[in-house]
Amino acid sequence: MPDRFVYLALDLLAISVPLAFSFYPKAPFASTVKRIIPAILIPMALFVVWDVYFTRWGHWGFNERYLLGVDLLGLPLEEWLFFICIPYACLFTYFAFKHLMPVKVKDFHLVTAVLGLIVLIITILNFGRDYTVVTGILLGSYLIFLSFTRKHFLGQFFLSYLVILIPFFLINGVLTGSWIDGEVVWYNDLENLGMRLGTIPVEDPFYGMLLLLMNVHIWEALGSNSD
Repeated sequence: MPDRFVYLALDLLAISVPLAFSFYPKAPFASTVKRIIPAILIPMALFVVWDVYFTRWGHWGFNERYLLGVDLLGLPLEEWLFFICIPYACLFTYFAFKHLMPVKVKDFHLVTAVLGLIVLIITILNFGRDYTVVTGILLGSYLIFLSFTRKHFLGQFFLSYLVILIPFFLINGVLTGSWIDGEVVWYNDLENLGMRLGTIPVEDPFYGMLLLLMNVHIWEALGSNSD
C-alpha cells in the first residue's frame, strides 16, 4: 500500500466492521441514525476547533508522507474523517455491549467523580503544558459534571471504553509511529507530559475518553425522542 493511504486506511479500517454490523436485525444500530449524527457532529465541532489551533501553534502536526494531500482549515482530510469514523465505531461498540453485556451496577457516580478529581489534580500540577492542561480541565470537569447529574450510562460507558482501548492502542500506535517509518501524527513534547505508552502520548487515552463520553452522552440524551 502506498504510504499516502496509511491514515485514510486506518480511518476506513476503524469504521468498516461496525458499519457492516450496524444493520444486524436483532440489534440494528443503524436504526438510531437520528441520534448518531448529532452525537458525532456536535463533539466534532469542538474537537476540530481545538485541532485547528493546536496544529497552527505547533503542538502537533501531520506527516505529509502518509496523507492524501487534501486539507481543510489546515487539517488533512483524514483528520476530519477521524472524528467521524472513530466515534461511529465507538458508539457502535457501546451499543453492542449495552445489548450483549448490560451493566447492572447503576450507581457509578462516585467512581466517576473521583476519576474526574484525580484528572484535575494532575492537571493543576502540570500547568504550562497546553495539551495536558486543556485535556485535563475539559475531561476532569466533564466527569464531575456527569457524576453530579447522575447519568445512568456511566458504568456501561466505562466497560465499553476498556474494550475500545484495544483497537485504540493499535490504531493510535500506528498514527504515532509504531510499526511504520516515522509518524503520521507528531507531538511537541513541550506541550504534554513527555510520557509515552509505547509511542502514544499519555494524554491521548484521556483525549479519547473525553470525545467518546460526549458522543455517548448526546446519543443517550436523544434516545427517548429518536428511536
